[in-house]
Amino acid sequence: MSDTPESSAQEESFISHLVELRDRLLHSLIALGVVMAGLCIYPGPGAIYDFLAAPLTAALPEGTKMVAIGVITPFMVPLKVTGMVAFVLSLPFILYQVWGFIAPGLYAHEKRLGVPLIISSTLLFVLGMSFCYYFVFGQVFSFIAGFAPKSITPAPDIEAYLSFVMTMFLAFGLAFEVPVALVVMVKMGVVTVEKLKEWRSYFIVGAFVVAAVVTPPDVVSQLALAIPMCILYELGIIASSLLSRPAKKEASVSEAQQAVDSALDMDAEMDKAEKEFSNLSGK
Repeated sequence: MSDTPESSAQEESFISHLVELRDRLLHSLIALGVVMAGLCIYPGPGAIYDFLAAPLTAALPEGTKMVAIGVITPFMVPLKVTGMVAFVLSLPFILYQVWGFIAPGLYAHEKRLGVPLIISSTLLFVLGMSFCYYFVFGQVFSFIAGFAPKSITPAPDIEAYLSFVMTMFLAFGLAFEVPVALVVMVKMGVVTVEKLKEWRSYFIVGAFVVAAVVTPPDVVSQLALAIPMCILYELGIIASSLLSRPAKKEASVSEAQQAVDSALDMDAEMDKAEKEFSNLSGK
């Protein structure tokens, strides 16, 4: 039984989408590999890890260094850190490839919203990681070092430190995406700005619960995550309110235009009826 033209066209379209997806994934991997190769040449995996470990080493007692328990840990951990930095640096190009793949299937208003959301979400994620590195790490490690007994000498393992850093980066990066999530939900009609204002108290409680779960058991890091989340929630409400106004304005303009058009049509019909009536009266 031969395939119908419709099924053949669908199969060809599906295959073309798979080919495009393969090409865009390949381009993203090439970009990631090129950036990582450049970072391995300069400044090098060791220098990148030293920069990442600077907040902890500054809080350790003088002359104390971190340790590597595994045999290949001194090689693999700096390489993983370099890969993480390469991914962050190549993220704009990767997101561009993702956008190029999904944009043809979106409506015009979704395309207008997509680019600002991609840019803002990337910037907010990087801002969350930067806030964690430059502010939270220094406060947390100083607090832990001051709380530790004098009878012990801390010697953190570099692999455990990398796991801790990646968890904190992910937590703060996602926490700083709160405004983007609120704007998306409001634009999609999932919630309204009024509902977000009503849920403010529940979000504050949830923010402190999340901070207590994902951060170390110290007050400093928990407050450093919960308080920015609450502030970003308020910023998300403001942004949602501002972005929802143009839609209402456009809707009101469209309704007004429709009313004007209907009035003009009615006047035209009345003029036509009057002419017909006058013609009949003349006859």
